[in-house]
Amino acid sequence: MFQRSCKNLCLASNIQSRYKSLSSKIEAKEKQNLLFEKEKKQQRTAIGRIEKIQVIYESPVEEITLIMNKYISTPTDCARHISEGLSKVSALALVDGSPWDMNKPLTSSCKLKLLNLLSPENKVVNAAFWRTCSFILGAVIDMAFKPDIEIHLHSFPIPVIKSGSFIYDVYLDLNNWEPVTQEMRALSAQFIKLVNQELPIERIDTTESVALDIFQNNPIKLKQIPEIVKSNNNKITLYRIGNHIDISKGPMIGNSSLIGRCTITAVHEVPNKEKIYRFQGVALPKGILLNQFAYSLLENRAKKLNTTTWSILSETNYEDESFTEMYSRN
Repeated sequence: MFQRSCKNLCLASNIQSRYKSLSSKIEAKEKQNLLFEKEKKQQRTAIGRIEKIQVIYESPVEEITLIMNKYISTPTDCARHISEGLSKVSALALVDGSPWDMNKPLTSSCKLKLLNLLSPENKVVNAAFWRTCSFILGAVIDMAFKPDIEIHLHSFPIPVIKSGSFIYDVYLDLNNWEPVTQEMRALSAQFIKLVNQELPIERIDTTESVALDIFQNNPIKLKQIPEIVKSNNNKITLYRIGNHIDISKGPMIGNSSLIGRCTITAVHEVPNKEKIYRFQGVALPKGILLNQFAYSLLENRAKKLNTTTWSILSETNYEDESFTEMYSRN
């Protein structure tokens, strides 16, 4: 595809067919997912006898009491008990007032709020939306390049909405690469295809040894993992969409179906970071409609170099937004 102008990308019509031509990557992905599934099963087995918990769902009009399973039931399960429509629009939960992933098991009796992308508590939802877009961008990049090009996902700094774009930083063994228009369109198309599969965003909290096994083929993340564990009570949080696994403290929205119009807008070499490229994009929640002129303004803003930087911990996605530095305002 794009044999002349897209010489670095390996973008076929769908994810499965691309992987068929990348046997070594298939094996690595399969091993990662086997380890992820093994850890999920071990954690489920360790629960033992199932205990019941009381979940009080606080809707805008009434409180609904649900009896759910401790360490098993998730906010998504609670939403489905109330209505299928509620489960489809809920992006994030508040459990006793704290942000909580929709697919993260509940650990005790609690009060539950379910937030959609238009909820009044929009700051926390927007951050989760932006973070999820960065996570999915990493999945697209990881699948995009030809097998002879060395590529390692680095990280995505915490979301700063005012920067105008979501981002992912990647080690790419190319010198002074400047993608052509066709390559940017191809990346956007793959992002849209992945989003349109309406995939759940899974989460597990695990140990350093499990994470090191899962990311054994990524030397950058192997260096990051011990530092993350030290700063997070000897635990590390992993997320999965489809067969792509990455590290993030979260939270993220519950399903890719909540992402609407989106564009991968730019790739910049990160200053003073050898062969580190910053991929940038912009997206709207599903149901938010803008005319082409208004959306093009967002795209143009998102093309400018996003200068959100890492602190020691934000390189590994474990920093609070208040500590994120900005070289300048975009």
